[in-house]
Amino acid sequence: MPAVASMTAVDEEAARRIFAGRVEFLLSAPELRFLPEPVAPEIAFAGRSNVGKSSLLNALTGRAGLARASNTPGRTQELNVFDVGGGEAGPLAFRLVDMPGYGYAEAPKDLVRRWKALVFDYLRGRAALKRVLLLIDARHGVKPVDAEIMDLLDKAAVSYQVVLTKGDKIKPTALAATVAAVATVAAKHPAAYPQVLATSAEKGHGIPDLRAAVVAAAST
Repeated sequence: MPAVASMTAVDEEAARRIFAGRVEFLLSAPELRFLPEPVAPEIAFAGRSNVGKSSLLNALTGRAGLARASNTPGRTQELNVFDVGGGEAGPLAFRLVDMPGYGYAEAPKDLVRRWKALVFDYLRGRAALKRVLLLIDARHGVKPVDAEIMDLLDKAAVSYQVVLTKGDKIKPTALAATVAAVATVAAKHPAAYPQVLATSAEKGHGIPDLRAAVVAAAST
């Protein structure tokens, strides 16, 4: 995997310890009014329906069954919220918010409209939201539907960082080229964080860097 992070070993170890603690599903919110009180920083995950979001969340948290993929891509249309920290172990550190996948070709138009309304309202109006991690398949790079979401995030003025998934599915040289190409695209978007992370949920590549990035973003 390309070297894409400048996190120190101490940063990665501190992040590992946080995720080794309590990580639990809290609730699913079909509307903003069902979200919990914004008492902790939130890091949201966005991506196309088949980008491997659930697998990456499971790898990030080290819990195989925490996030479950729907049997039908594009069906889940709720914000799934997970607590990191809290309980008897100590204070709530932050929350992870799994946003419904986008770009599934067979999704009905009214479903797409509801998705856009829910997501944009969350992005625009959630004071606790610190950063969105935009997941993009390393095999394909930025597709038109991804570019549309990047524009949406710019419009909502939400800081976001691109995370490439399935990095083990292509050769290292191709992955390095994709990282560079996606970074060039991200540099043209005012709300995009400049660093692009490459990951593999299956192999564990880039997961320590991603944990450190999540903890750093939640701490800003």
